[in-house]
Amino acid sequence: MPDARGRFGPYGGRYVPETLVAPLEELEHAYNEAQNDTKFRAELASLLHDFAGRPTPLQFASRLSEQLGGPRIYLKREDLLHTGAHKINNCLGQGLLAVRMGKSRVVAETGAGQHGVATATVAARLGLACTVYMGTGDMERQRLNVDRMRLLGAEVIGVDAGSRTLKDAINEAMRDWVTNFATSHYLLGSVLGAHPYPQIVRDFHKVIGEEAREQVLQAEGRLPDLLVACVGGGSNAIGLFQAFIPDGNVKLLGVEAGGRGKSLGDHAARLAAAEGFSGARPGVLQGTYTYVLQTRDGQISTTHSVSAGLDYPAIGPQHAWLADQRRAEYTAVSDEEAIDAARTLARLEGIIPALESAHAIAELIKRAPKMSKKEIVILNVSGRGDKDMETLSRYV
Repeated sequence: MPDARGRFGPYGGRYVPETLVAPLEELEHAYNEAQNDTKFRAELASLLHDFAGRPTPLQFASRLSEQLGGPRIYLKREDLLHTGAHKINNCLGQGLLAVRMGKSRVVAETGAGQHGVATATVAARLGLACTVYMGTGDMERQRLNVDRMRLLGAEVIGVDAGSRTLKDAINEAMRDWVTNFATSHYLLGSVLGAHPYPQIVRDFHKVIGEEAREQVLQAEGRLPDLLVACVGGGSNAIGLFQAFIPDGNVKLLGVEAGGRGKSLGDHAARLAAAEGFSGARPGVLQGTYTYVLQTRDGQISTTHSVSAGLDYPAIGPQHAWLADQRRAEYTAVSDEEAIDAARTLARLEGIIPALESAHAIAELIKRAPKMSKKEIVILNVSGRGDKDMETLSRYV
């Protein structure tokens, strides 16, 4: 848990203009009350089960396991959730919080579009107005999700500033929220931002790991040796990791975007500096203190990834703390490796993963042959690849 100031060790906190202090305190109070409200918890559980489709399966990947010749590999199938990714878990929780606080509108940012789709879906289900900000670069490569959001009734506003990606979308969403916080809730999509967002988003996603823990004990009679998940902001990874953090024998592995090279501007690897990826050091971005890709004079760097959801210069503060404590390991794989991994999973298991999830698969493909057949791995398939078919078709 973060401390009273919202810090995981030195990371996290609340670095915002004075106008946002009151809305953040309102949100923290509403969340703390909701956690102790049995009616709120029951309504969320009902929506997760009946609307989103939880629990998701823990599938034994028999052909992938055999092909790699190493451990027994299980896939946590978040791609089977309504809207196609893990994002719906957090959106349902925060949507109910918005209703609880008397807000009539939600504002969100999105990169790959999955959080935007999930936000628009929840807004439609709960009767809320919805505005989603999205970098125009991401809109070009995720046109299907833009159409889905608009069909669901959301207003999608393109952001043509900066790198035209997730970072710039977050900036515009926060400007909207500053202006309209009396009627609007900012439905942040990852374990980023000012306190209490990293804790709230994590807590709404920790159902992933809680289910996986119960499922693997039932299937194997013991805990896994390794958990693997992709890491952009880090919500799907922390959702899987959280239930296993106290278990020191379970290794945690987060996989970032190695992009097209190790030079600053060519990747989005914040915690894989030991592997030669340049530019990450602690700093403040969009309300939180964490590892940030930045130039020598402190300017936020541009980033690159074939996957829009990993194309972001900072990482969630809890991940930064887990890395510092060496409780979790973080690495990165290239665009090409992720594309190859998506093709491998599609042809061996009949699952087309999101390009974000394909990064985790790529790292496991490299490591599995060196592991024992007695070992057990759980890999989080955070989303499905429908949204990425236009990109994948150019490579495959």
